Amino acid sequence: MRKQLPKDFVIGGATAAYQVEGATKEDGKGRVLWDDFLEKQGRFSPDPAADFYHRYDEDLALAEAYGHQVIRLSIAWSRIFPDGAGAVEPRGVAFYHRLFAACAKHHLIPFVTLHHFDTPERLHAIGDWLSQEMLEDFVEYARFCFEEFPEIKHWITINEPTSMAVQQYTSGTFPPAETGHFDKTFQAEHNQIVAHARIVNLYKSMGLDGEIGIVHALQTPYPYSDSSED
Repeated sequence: MRKQLPKDFVIGGATAAYQVEGATKEDGKGRVLWDDFLEKQGRFSPDPAADFYHRYDEDLALAEAYGHQVIRLSIAWSRIFPDGAGAVEPRGVAFYHRLFAACAKHHLIPFVTLHHFDTPERLHAIGDWLSQEMLEDFVEYARFCFEEFPEIKHWITINEPTSMAVQQYTSGTFPPAETGHFDKTFQAEHNQIVAHARIVNLYKSMGLDGEIGIVHALQTPYPYSDSSED
């Protein structure tokens, strides 16, 4: 029997700013938690990555040619607010306006993430998602984006909050590379969910025409064996 996808099913690609943009030292972009971490490891550099910052139009044209309908992107918080709060970097704002205009040109609907593993360095230094100040600044950053980019109708608050917390404080694969701190893991995840809820409420209170959600990394656990003990 032939099966069909739902009529409203969409196909697209997905990116994240720090993973594809490169240009980490251009146009006033602030540093993020990964910069020192990667430099000290000496394994690889975030530049040029896929050089999406300069070649986004080519990449979006390819996505259109391959039949994509949507594209998932993220805003680099530190391109807008180099220190996470305070002064706005207009060149960063202008870049995202150009990027979203290019999405429209190539008939791609952007799904935009506000935080994809790239906390500004100043906020990371005071505790990252363990910090109440970080949470408050994140809400204000979201407010700015909602007001500045009304053309965006699909927002994602946070990418994989559990992954962020676990890899920062349990497995130690994300900076600050701590291991076995379950208290910090749970607190960081809790604060991310609180931030998500506050931003969703903000979005609704602003009467914006669109939708907003969160992205989880869902993992399926399997028992070690089929015995009742497992």
